[in-house]
Amino acid sequence: MFRELRRERAIATDARGLGGPARRHRSGLTLVELLIAIVVISVALGGTLLLSRQTVLRSADAMIQHQALVVATAYLEEIMLRAYLDPDTATLCPASEVCRALYDNVCDYAGLDDAGVVDQTGSSVSGLGDYRVRVDVDTTANLGGLSGSADVLRVDVRVTHPTGVDITLSGYRTAS
Repeated sequence: MFRELRRERAIATDARGLGGPARRHRSGLTLVELLIAIVVISVALGGTLLLSRQTVLRSADAMIQHQALVVATAYLEEIMLRAYLDPDTATLCPASEVCRALYDNVCDYAGLDDAGVVDQTGSSVSGLGDYRVRVDVDTTANLGGLSGSADVLRVDVRVTHPTGVDITLSGYRTAS
């Protein structure tokens, strides 16, 4: 019996190839495995944060672009509601009025350049100070069979923002 026990012990020692008594399997992580896991998690987390940052930046761009479109639409609508000819002189494009509150015809808006969004009375609109609004009135425009200042004017409203947003809306105002 003593011989059998010795023989089993020798087989267990030879199977491991260690030349000593058989060792039990230990559970846990080695230092190398732990370092590799930390590197993999760091790379994955870095990629996720970069993607999140880009998403946040792009969502702000959409809001700025939408605001610029609303501003351009508001300016264009204000201009298009004005008279084609100056009500004071019944002429096309006389000298512009001194302030925007007195603008009474489309041509008064030619060359308007607002740094920051301004309402019709000249008051700044809060929260929209970074936008720049420029208006151009083209008296040589063509629209279908209409051409020239006697028939049609083209109004271009351009709104820009420091983030690179640049929107131009155009509208045509006819004499009749």
